[in-house]
Amino acid sequence: MRIAIVAESFLPLMNGVTHSILRVLEHLQERGDEVMVIAPSTSDTAVSDVVNGAYVHRLPSVPLAGYTNVRVALGGVNRVKRILADYAPDVVHLASPFVLGWRAVQAAHQLGIPTVAIYQTEVPSYAARYGVPFLENWAWNRVDDIHLLANRTLVPSTFALNQLRGRGILRVDMWRRGVDTARFNPAKRSTAWRATVARDGERIIGYVGRLAIEKQVEDLAVLADLPGTRLVIVGDGPQRAALETALPSAVFTGFLSGDDLAQAVASFDLFVHPGEFETFCQTIQEAMASGVPVVATGRGGPLDLVENSRTGWLYEPGNLSQLRGYVQDLMGDDAKRRAFAEAATASVQGRTWPVLSANLVRHYEDVIAGRAVVEPGDPSSTTLTSSKGPVS
Repeated sequence: MRIAIVAESFLPLMNGVTHSILRVLEHLQERGDEVMVIAPSTSDTAVSDVVNGAYVHRLPSVPLAGYTNVRVALGGVNRVKRILADYAPDVVHLASPFVLGWRAVQAAHQLGIPTVAIYQTEVPSYAARYGVPFLENWAWNRVDDIHLLANRTLVPSTFALNQLRGRGILRVDMWRRGVDTARFNPAKRSTAWRATVARDGERIIGYVGRLAIEKQVEDLAVLADLPGTRLVIVGDGPQRAALETALPSAVFTGFLSGDDLAQAVASFDLFVHPGEFETFCQTIQEAMASGVPVVATGRGGPLDLVENSRTGWLYEPGNLSQLRGYVQDLMGDDAKRRAFAEAATASVQGRTWPVLSANLVRHYEDVIAGRAVVEPGDPSSTTLTSSKGPVS
């Protein structure tokens, strides 16, 4: 195939969107597909314009206010339309579309090129967290416009599927995320690493992710005084300085990746994630693959990943006393924690990136062929409208 991937964010910024794109590019390169990535420009001159065999077309961009490593592409629909027309892809993959993705879905629609949109970031719900709740309705309208125009939207969780279908977006199907179980596995646990962050032999409560407002890392302050434990925060972001002040007893490692990240995660005794706006939460899946049970908020992607009283605990959003109680439950019972850890590892086996990427390619093939998403409870596909007209 000839595929254009329109990335709302991309290298050198590493986040869930970038990580997914890189894994997909690896698979497409192995298949021999031709791929171009359209992404915002970067000031980092060391970043290559070829990544995993794909040429990266950079559009002029400006940094997002208050979050300078996130960049927003400039230009209108016609600029993207010219790029797509020149490249003539068989399908356009919209990675977490919102600003650039909105232009791209319009451009592809005008050109008659089928689109697969990946709903991966619950941008509208960030509005209240960032102090601009009046923008939430506008942001949801943008999300609706994008996904109503796309030929198919793929979501990573049941929560996201129901969320979009509840908004009248019907061309939706599930596409979960893979996990590298060779990299993330219990064998990476390191006594030496543990000693560097928990010098008195404390049990380690770990978090991995961006240090940004929407992740609600400050909620972990409720765990800071648990006896015999050490809170370890892996990641970086605009909230780091504020969080270091709010959590003075926690260890902040900064950003880790690759084998360093795998070693850190496997060395945790418990993984916690307080964010309420995760459409999936890849770091939870990586922790489970590493043999680490999870306590997470009971909303969004974690609902599909964490099985209560088996692989971890889900607490009611905002109920921080329940969060603390669940952490105490597992940190105070070694046998239960080990049982949860074994169940967590078993639960993610088979969710490899090659399998998930092959599923994605089948979705590409469907939209190219004009095949519609089958509605729940309907054994045959419903007639839907694509950019090339009605399909059945």
